[in-house]
Amino acid sequence: MARDLFHQDVKEALIKEGWTVTDDPLTFKIGKMQVQMDLGAERLIAAEKGSERIAIEI
Repeated sequence: MARDLFHQDVKEALIKEGWTVTDDPLTFKIGKMQVQMDLGAERLIAAEKGSERIAIEI
């Protein structure tokens, strides 16, 4: 599938630019619930660079 190809390309580009991929996919807690972002079967990458943090939906 195309999204799998783009997912890996974006992830590699982030790493090449100095980002550290921290979560793939991104999971977090809302109150006591553990949530995993998987919108429409699309994968989410979270990354950080210094004090900056981003989440990317591909």
